[in-house]
Amino acid sequence: MTWPMSSRVACAPALWACGRGVVQALVMLCVLATGPGLARPLQPTPAELAELFPGADMLAPAPADDTAARPPVLVARRGGEVLGYVFSSAAAVGSTGFSGRPVDVWVGLRKDGVIAGALLAEHHEPILGAGIAESRLHAFLAGYRGRDIHAAGAVPLGEGAARARGFDAISGATISSAVLDDAILRTARKVARAYGIIADPAAGTIDLESSTPRSWTELLAEGSIARLRLTAGDLARSAPDMERPADPDSLVIDLFVAPIAPARIGRNLLGDRDYAALMAGLAPGEQPILIAASGLVSFKGTRFVRTGVFDRVRLVQGEHSMELTAPRHRRLARLQASGAPDFAEIGLFTLPATPGLDLARPWQLALMISRPSREGGVAHAGFELEYRLPALYRPSPPVTVPTVPTLLDILAPDPPSGERPLWQLTWRAAPGRIAVLTAALAILGALLVVQDWLVRSRTRHLLVRFGFLAFTLGWLGWYIGAQLSVVNVLTFVNAVLTGFRWEFFLVDPMAFILWSAVAVALLFLGRGVFCGWLCPFGALQEFANAVSRRAGIVQLRVPFLLHERLWPLKYIIFLGLLALSLQSLEGALPWTEVEPFKAAILLRVERRPGALTWVLLYLAVLFVAALFVERAFCRYLCPLGAALAIPARMRMFEWLRRRAACGTQCQICARNCPVQAIHPDGHINPNECIHCLGCQVNYYDDRTCPPLMERRRRRAARREAVAESSAGDPR
Repeated sequence: MTWPMSSRVACAPALWACGRGVVQALVMLCVLATGPGLARPLQPTPAELAELFPGADMLAPAPADDTAARPPVLVARRGGEVLGYVFSSAAAVGSTGFSGRPVDVWVGLRKDGVIAGALLAEHHEPILGAGIAESRLHAFLAGYRGRDIHAAGAVPLGEGAARARGFDAISGATISSAVLDDAILRTARKVARAYGIIADPAAGTIDLESSTPRSWTELLAEGSIARLRLTAGDLARSAPDMERPADPDSLVIDLFVAPIAPARIGRNLLGDRDYAALMAGLAPGEQPILIAASGLVSFKGTRFVRTGVFDRVRLVQGEHSMELTAPRHRRLARLQASGAPDFAEIGLFTLPATPGLDLARPWQLALMISRPSREGGVAHAGFELEYRLPALYRPSPPVTVPTVPTLLDILAPDPPSGERPLWQLTWRAAPGRIAVLTAALAILGALLVVQDWLVRSRTRHLLVRFGFLAFTLGWLGWYIGAQLSVVNVLTFVNAVLTGFRWEFFLVDPMAFILWSAVAVALLFLGRGVFCGWLCPFGALQEFANAVSRRAGIVQLRVPFLLHERLWPLKYIIFLGLLALSLQSLEGALPWTEVEPFKAAILLRVERRPGALTWVLLYLAVLFVAALFVERAFCRYLCPLGAALAIPARMRMFEWLRRRAACGTQCQICARNCPVQAIHPDGHINPNECIHCLGCQVNYYDDRTCPPLMERRRRRAARREAVAESSAGDPR
């Protein structure tokens, strides 16, 4: 119903007071939802030792000469007896979470390969920091006690797969559960291999995981990097027909080469993040190498631009002679190792999986240099730079643990090993969900393409729309927890500014597929496809309002003048969150509680006891508001909607039809729009539209749209006149 102007003016102070109360409740909610700090001391206390390793009464370090080549561990003892090892996943494998930040789990491992206990020391996962009770985290980690890592292969994910392996994933935080799962088992396997508990499949090849900081000079001196320096005199001696140089000592090329897979090399040359991203993205059998050079001659040349092949260099090992190609090449601007020169060119090449090719054995980089000959033609000189992996990269045998206990300082963390990337496991573990979501998105895309057919029947539109919203709320939201959030946007912006890595976003396949679909929709139709069809909390509000209408609850129509001044609130909230996240992503996370998604969709209403009351109050206010004002949260408070509306201005098409009479002779669509996205002059504000297609149903309804009603009336009058004329004709 439409209220008279006096009633609209009278309700404005009440709406303002309600809005002020919501803001005050939100501030208190954010303060209380912050919870305890994310980081915990890394040195286990006696109580934590009892949880990590029941029966142990002291910790001792591994030998000093051993920790440089092995993961840092604390040796758990009872009296003089060695029971096993306690170690940190961050220190051992550089474990990272879905947020792209460190996740540290302390693990106790017995000498027989059975996990004695696990304890979460540090994390930056938004869903764990803002909604999971400590008791549930404790119960989840306690499920690893007694786990035999001899049977721990690749870690399948998902709640069903987790239960099949003997424990339950954390409900509502399956991906973060998988992050913890991966950190525990990956670290335990590495330590077990290093200390002889399980067989090391890498023995006799390359130690990919151990690493210590090394400067450029140290890497070069120990043989981790091979070097070939050629002068003009060297070229002349190699090719007698080459034109004699004026200065035989002038530098032609200073060439360096190294394999990147060993963490000791890759981490120091590329840096932690780039090395982790490179190793996570490698397919089985692929091997990366780095080539850097300075001097008069380029090892790349220019022909690769046309041919795609770097014809001046080849990798040779026995019968293998491999070309280096442009599609498997990435140019680097500089190296991260301390003291590394500023090279004229640096190339990172990924060698394809080739049977028999093993960079642990000696191999050569063949270099061909062409220079003018004495006769005016071209002379060629070939050189080979041999690379032999130093012995320090071969895994060493287990050593005896000393009997004198001392305290161990936490060592610098090693990078991830690159073994079985977590994002690949998550995708392989969810084929059914991926198929269902992909099919649903395809159906939605088809419906939007044929939306003219859909909206020509009001009944058909209502059945399809509420049926899809039921799927969005029930399956997409409550069942698999695929509710997108402004946290994803802030994390993406932070990643772009600090070093974008696809694997951080690929860890959650449902979110990645949804965001990909939203990106396409933003390009063609705007933000309304997500807000109106794919947002579970939006669907919840719409269902609540539909029920309230059926129950006869009076609907409040916000005066357009007030509505126009309230909807910018969500943009202010988003910009505030973005500004906070640029300073500190962790500092912004508590304030993202302005979104009720985690409480209402992902975690229902679960929170730490101190914040639960305020969460329930905030949800109640939003729910009551949705009963009287359809999608009130979407209209005025949703920062995700604001974030999507900004790039949606670049959409390519306007698929919503309008008539010249819209906004002048007729205000039906403007009055019935669920989010008041239609202005009084008839035009649709794309930043507010949720693409529900209600206005398009009216557009084709000749019993609702006044121009169509007039056209139908004239047709009926003409038919009646023709009928009367025929009846009066004597013939």
